[in-house]
Amino acid sequence: MASPLDSLPLLLVLAGAGLALAEALIPGAHFIVLGVALLLAGLAALAFPPLATPFVLAFLVLAFGGLSLYAYRELDLYGGKGTGRTKDSDSLKGTTGRVTERVTPSEGQVKLSGGGFNPHYAARSMDGEIPEGTEVMVIDPGGGNVVTVEPLGHIEDSIDRELARERSKREKETEEL
Repeated sequence: MASPLDSLPLLLVLAGAGLALAEALIPGAHFIVLGVALLLAGLAALAFPPLATPFVLAFLVLAFGGLSLYAYRELDLYGGKGTGRTKDSDSLKGTTGRVTERVTPSEGQVKLSGGGFNPHYAARSMDGEIPEGTEVMVIDPGGGNVVTVEPLGHIEDSIDRELARERSKREKETEEL
């Protein structure tokens, strides 16, 4: 009669395969690290039956878990060393993108370059309409998934506004003379 410990490696293989499958169905849930650790420990114990003791299997799960975590972080399957992820909404300010659905002061959509896992954001313009395909820059990340954008050619910051004010002031003075 087989002891319950004889089925432990098979149980680890099944649990590891199940977690790896769960990661495939729910990406980003980080089941892959534990799934790989359980799967490799179970396979090692099936290949070499003397390793099928609970303490050795626990050590193997920890060792394979550490190795798979290291490999997971080095390969960075979900973001290219974190560059594809936004930290918070403020990190979107200054990000460029392209209008995918006409943007007005009340509706629209843009696809941002480096905008995270899902780069599509609801967008609003400060004034006027921005047609589909126009390159834009986020001027106010707002918060949440709605950003305020302006076409790249029309972005005016406080320095530009001050220069324009001075220019018009000089033109008025010149006209008066």
